[in-house]
Amino acid sequence: MAREEFEDAVRDALDGIPEELARVMDNVVVLVEDHAPPDEPDLLGLYEGTPLTERTSFWAAGSLPDRIFVYRLPTLAICDTRDDVIEEVAITVVHEIAHHFGIDDDKLHELGWG
Repeated sequence: MAREEFEDAVRDALDGIPEELARVMDNVVVLVEDHAPPDEPDLLGLYEGTPLTERTSFWAAGSLPDRIFVYRLPTLAICDTRDDVIEEVAITVVHEIAHHFGIDDDKLHELGWG
C-alpha cells in the first residue's frame, strides 16, 4: 500500500472516532512514519505525551503537542490484504488515542484493543 493510501486509512480511522471523544482530545497530532523506532522495529503505533488524566494547570505553559505515530511498514508487514491494513490502522489509532485519554495497555488488552 502506497503512503498516500495508508495516510487515507489513518484519516478514515480518525474520522471514525466518536465526535464526543474527538472534541475533548487536546493538543495532540497524529503522524504517519514509515519506520518504527530502531529499538522496537515491529511497533505499529506510539503515543508520546502527557495523558489528559495527568495534566495539571501548569502543563499547558509551553507544552508541545502530544504525538501519536502510526508506523506504515510494520503495519504492512503483518497484513495480508488492504482490508487487513485498514482494520489494523483503525485498531492502532484507537489504541494510541486511548493512551492520550490515560488508558494503559493492561486496560486496553482487557477491553480487546491490545
